[in-house]
Amino acid sequence: MMDHATRVGNRLLAALPQADFALLAPHLRKIVIQRDSMLVRSGDRIEHLLFPLSGAIATIMELSNGQTVATTIVGHEGAVGLTSALGGSRSPVTAVVRISGAALQISTAQFLTAQNCSPAIAAMVQVFTRSLLTQLQHVAACNALHSVEARLARWLLHIHDRANGSDLLPLTQETLSELLGVRRTTVTHVVSTMRASRALKSNRRGQLEIDRPRLEAVACECYKILSRRIDRIVSHGTVGRANRLQRGAPPARMAVE
Repeated sequence: MMDHATRVGNRLLAALPQADFALLAPHLRKIVIQRDSMLVRSGDRIEHLLFPLSGAIATIMELSNGQTVATTIVGHEGAVGLTSALGGSRSPVTAVVRISGAALQISTAQFLTAQNCSPAIAAMVQVFTRSLLTQLQHVAACNALHSVEARLARWLLHIHDRANGSDLLPLTQETLSELLGVRRTTVTHVVSTMRASRALKSNRRGQLEIDRPRLEAVACECYKILSRRIDRIVSHGTVGRANRLQRGAPPARMAVE
């Protein structure tokens, strides 16, 4: 069995008490997630859950007219497919790897069996759902209120946070168009503007080299607010909520920043 305290790189799993993690550990399998690989398509049955250890995964909403737009970015703080634990068996979104990495995989059936025996695992699902909803709410507001430049800077910062420190992000203009839900001609103009401000140093061979301090200056306030709130939810939600459930106490209200 994996040492959950020192060897699990996923924050949701690492926050579980040892005994609860032990229910999952025998069924977790480490896999490599390759850039641009599709982990699940919208409408597919969710057969496995993934807990990323590294890398970045974008969830994409696909409309009937063929248009696509990113809704969330998931890394080692989250999971892919975990909402199936709430009762849904099919994925509402498409999940695509944007930064290669590794993940722990478990079948949905094995996870649900463990969840039924563990208030802490059930609480973990609720914590992740809360962080997911927080991100969705911010993305919706940001898309409606902020410029394309500010939104692109926000997405790039979220991805950079999950890129193991590399300032060179393997993102094509097609990928950027998908993140933003805009045409590639718009992406070309925005990238050119951000290169002029030196927030982007280069744009070649499907890679963007960023200047993080300048990128933060371009991004809207959503980046910092969202990062703080998700960090707070994931850091303090799982264990505390599990302990309250085990004691039978009502869930505590979290402070809103």
